Amino acid sequence: MCRIFDNNRGLSLIELVVTMVILSILASLILPSARMTSTRVKEIELKRTLRQIRTAIDDYKKIYDRGVEEKKIPVVINKSEGYPETLQLLVDGDDIKGYLGYKKKFLRRVPSDPFHPVQAGEPAWGVRSSTDEPDSTNSDGHDVFDVYSLSDRTAIDGTKYKDW
Repeated sequence: MCRIFDNNRGLSLIELVVTMVILSILASLILPSARMTSTRVKEIELKRTLRQIRTAIDDYKKIYDRGVEEKKIPVVINKSEGYPETLQLLVDGDDIKGYLGYKKKFLRRVPSDPFHPVQAGEPAWGVRSSTDEPDSTNSDGHDVFDVYSLSDRTAIDGTKYKDW
């Protein structure tokens, strides 16, 4: 009778070493790809979040401008008006100088920056006022015209997240 399987035979040391080397090579190929995928997902989230906040700011400005056109909001000369004073105002709601008659909310919450976790006492986002220079990093605090990430990290495409 011929025995196909030898029950007394186990794995040799060489077989175990070869298996470990193969697994190590596969792991070294997968880990960088997983990190890149994680970074790419965060970048997509950052772009979506910036678009969401900027759209809310633009919607606020459109309603303000419509109130000015209908002459229900007085025009102030030599002062840039029409942008929210803070990001939190977009969450809390505003009646836009009495024009709407109710507090309209533009955001449910101020979204977080995936590359810059908020520490106690720190702002969640960098803000620019309508009177600031386009690349300014210090706002005069007059209003919120634009937002940017406070992260100093570099994106996959080589740009800085704070420049998005």
